[in-house]
Amino acid sequence: MPELPEVEFYRLLAESAVDRPIKTVDAPDAWYLKRGATARSVRAALRGRSFVGTRRIGKLLLLDVSGDAPTLGLHFGMSGRLIVDGVAGIDDLRYASNRELTAWDRFRVRFEDGGDLRMRDPRRLGAVELDPDESRLGPDALTVSAGELARILGTSTAPVKARLMDQARLAGVGNLIADEVLWRAGVDPRRPARDLDSADVKQLHKHVRRTIKDFLTHGGSHTGDLLPHRVTGGLCPKDGVALQRAQVGGRTTYWCPTHQT
Repeated sequence: MPELPEVEFYRLLAESAVDRPIKTVDAPDAWYLKRGATARSVRAALRGRSFVGTRRIGKLLLLDVSGDAPTLGLHFGMSGRLIVDGVAGIDDLRYASNRELTAWDRFRVRFEDGGDLRMRDPRRLGAVELDPDESRLGPDALTVSAGELARILGTSTAPVKARLMDQARLAGVGNLIADEVLWRAGVDPRRPARDLDSADVKQLHKHVRRTIKDFLTHGGSHTGDLLPHRVTGGLCPKDGVALQRAQVGGRTTYWCPTHQT
């Protein structure tokens, strides 16, 4: 599923779409356009202009547009992929079909040079919007400071995993990143966030940054050490004991009862 590393790969791919005049926009799935965007408004915003830069906040990809046009925001949900000129930013997404079916193309920007940028999403869980409200997202997980993370955890009684995955507080951490970070940091995902002391927060901050960088280096959020063991009967690769499994923050969660406390 697209988490922060995958969307960063999409951002890098989208750089190849910068400074190319836009001929037209295909938006056949009205449901995929969110927060007031329509096929007509998106065409009016983009046609005859060009993308001038790419940005990312957490799992949101932002394409800035020339002139005074609104920014294009792309959300990839659980199964969305970005494809530019026939090249996909990610070839293999976990928990999603990777078949190349144009029927799953929910949004397409065609360039004057004959190339295109498209979103392919079999499960229709992503979204396209204009001028997304960037303030609704917390700091990016790749660059969050230790002090910011301490404030995010704050005095919350919510499980620490749920707090890490709250995009309004920390942008970019999904289910796989959260489980890997907490496993590496030795923190029980069910612990109330406010119960973490300064040493716990420091350890957690180190592993948030390090885990995401490792995933970027190795090819995505599916490359974690814990992932192959996140199955029924899976054993902790550190301690060899059976992993625990439960719903935490509404997501299926695995953790080691021995070293995650």
